[in-house]
Amino acid sequence: MKIGIVTDVHGNLEALQAVLHAMDAQRVDVVWSLGDMIAMGPDSNAVMERLLDRGAHMISGNHDEAVISLLAGHGHPDSYAHTRPHHEWVARHLDTNYGDVLESLPRTITTELAGQTAFGIHYHIPNEKWEATIIEEPFHDILEPTLENMQRLYGEYAGDVILFGHHHPVHLFADDTKCYVNPGALGVARDELARFAILSEGETGIRLDLKAVPYDKRTFLEKMERHEVPQRDVMMRLFY
Repeated sequence: MKIGIVTDVHGNLEALQAVLHAMDAQRVDVVWSLGDMIAMGPDSNAVMERLLDRGAHMISGNHDEAVISLLAGHGHPDSYAHTRPHHEWVARHLDTNYGDVLESLPRTITTELAGQTAFGIHYHIPNEKWEATIIEEPFHDILEPTLENMQRLYGEYAGDVILFGHHHPVHLFADDTKCYVNPGALGVARDELARFAILSEGETGIRLDLKAVPYDKRTFLEKMERHEVPQRDVMMRLFY
């Protein structure tokens, strides 16, 4: 059994296609997508189509939830005000069927593999905010990637391998009881690599392999301009 882990695809179809091709070559059985499938990149609909065609198990991220909140007429998080024009653009173009899928997603995912538990979440949510909507901003502020911070965020989670995204760099930390893994944003990076991870059955539990494959970033960037993605200049400077 092999589980492919992606996170933060962010509407980057070219990066997603490269990763799915690599996963197929490595005979990945199941794909998990840990939130933020949509927004930032120009291809939210196509990304959702490819993930659904692949039978991916998806959970929601902050960008997904912010766009869905706008579509439902529930407003937009105050601290996300700088992203609102972009999220409104995504909401206007998002296929209704994909909006329904995103609205139905859970915030966590879990499975047993090789006698251990893999647990996925977009980013830490404090106990008192498990039922909070995105307007109440449930996701914890991003912390620097250190073992101490991962223990602080995820030390009480019920899992042997804790998988997450949201913060775009790769994280890999372990202590005596848990492994804390962020495979890195699939669709958001300054280089031309799309990142992901594969979980499989090892001799003593879950085996983790962090992966990266090149993708056609030039086409992605050209689409950003051609589709006149709102706030693309800021995103280019900060993320790409």
